[in-house]
Amino acid sequence: MKALFAEDPKNSRGRLYPEPQSRTRTPFARDRDRIIHCQAFRRLKEKTQVFVAHEGDHFRTRLTHSLEVAQIARSIAYALGLDSDLAETIALAHDLGHPPFGHSGEEELSVRMAPFGGFDHNVQTLRVVTELERRYPAFDGLNLTWETLEGIVKHNGPVKGRLGEPAWRAVAEFNGLYDLRLETWASAEAQVAALADDIAYNNHDVDDGLQAELFGLEDLAGVPLIGPVIAGVRAEWPGLEDRLLRLEAVRRMIGEMVEDVLAETARRAAVARSSSSDDVRGLDRALVAFSPDMAEDLARLRMFLHERMYRHERVNRVRIQAKRLLGELFDLFMREPGVLPPEWRERQMNVAEPGRARVICDYIAGMTDRFAFEEYRRLFQAEPPMGEV
Repeated sequence: MKALFAEDPKNSRGRLYPEPQSRTRTPFARDRDRIIHCQAFRRLKEKTQVFVAHEGDHFRTRLTHSLEVAQIARSIAYALGLDSDLAETIALAHDLGHPPFGHSGEEELSVRMAPFGGFDHNVQTLRVVTELERRYPAFDGLNLTWETLEGIVKHNGPVKGRLGEPAWRAVAEFNGLYDLRLETWASAEAQVAALADDIAYNNHDVDDGLQAELFGLEDLAGVPLIGPVIAGVRAEWPGLEDRLLRLEAVRRMIGEMVEDVLAETARRAAVARSSSSDDVRGLDRALVAFSPDMAEDLARLRMFLHERMYRHERVNRVRIQAKRLLGELFDLFMREPGVLPPEWRERQMNVAEPGRARVICDYIAGMTDRFAFEEYRRLFQAEPPMGEV
């Protein structure tokens, strides 16, 4: 049954550049297809989630993570009576602005771009879908619907307070063309995508961390959520091999987190009595959320992952090497823009230094891990600081 506060594709606010309706797809499904077909989405297959591409074929990449987020978002949206296409679309798009080497790459580009307007992967995602993708003769970007763009920018909540940050200038400028109501919450579908991201990366970082042997099953015994789930699987399946135990525990934990979101959202919806998607935007808190107990347990799980995985010596070593690689590429392109590919060389010609830096940042942010390695080899005639790939 469709929820009263669900987005209705028939009532979409439309696109910045009007287009005829599709006979075969709703506007939100059409957005999804445009994202899947765009170059930035394909590049996610070789962009780091936590582990760099050459560290193993079975670890998550940005692409597999985005697909997992989309699957969870679609399931939650369906259960809540929301528009599954819109939730899935926002989930698929949410990481398009990530540079190579995950958060390490973002940190390095933020440092290099600090004098030139900063860098933020959420803002970069908006720039990708409104400017940097060039696939259509009538406009730059993908010309996505208002609802999808709103969800990309605001899925984590209102952002008007961030418009004074240099890195968010591009959002402020685009908002001047197409008002995304930055002071409000986004749709319930966008909120679902944000929670699906939390569910996916927490569970799958546990899975990848165990596969990488950064910690063991015994280390998780006292960790909320996953510890009791592991104990329950062991009680039901005594002697189960560690690999299947790990996979079953992660599967069950995803299920518990999804059920918690459904229950808490139903509770909040009963209190709010929202009868339209705009009612959701006008609330003083998120409608789609974890319960307080789940949020507390998740905070403790994240603390464990930060201590035992994200700050692990192996991960830190690669993080430092990745930052050095991207930093050296950025500095070289700023000094010698003639080594840029022709398309990018033309974009930075006859513009002031901040504009040149932004073009170089866009070029680097669009790279895959593997392409960044190859560029380093080509330009420095040396092995990347991260070794063989």
